[in-house]
Amino acid sequence: MRIQVELVATDRKVWSGEASLVVATTVDGELGIMGGHEPLMGVLADGLVRIRPADGSPEVLAAVHGGFLAVDSNVLSILAETAELASEIDVARAERAIERARAAGADDPEEIEAIRRAESRLRAAVHPGRLH
Repeated sequence: MRIQVELVATDRKVWSGEASLVVATTVDGELGIMGGHEPLMGVLADGLVRIRPADGSPEVLAAVHGGFLAVDSNVLSILAETAELASEIDVARAERAIERARAAGADDPEEIEAIRRAESRLRAAVHPGRLH
């Protein structure tokens, strides 16, 4: 069974289409969503959203930060503060961001957040696993 997916960041629509499976990281852990899922709302954690398109095209990976997701009437809406597709992420830039944030000090909450976001971006960009 398929589910309609809308992945939206505050500044743009990131991805839209039908999927056979979506795995998202919430504050309560990883959540898998397929067509026919019961209505649900969840708070997104910084991490990956993995989408298996229903048409069999390659898995879509996105790094998301903040926001929430909602399932209703076979539509999954993922509304993130920021979201980047893996194909859009500059790995070298993300690595430099981690280095800068770590050099600035791990006690600063803003730097800790910067490290967490850059690490999520790197996981999306170089994610070895794929949904089967």
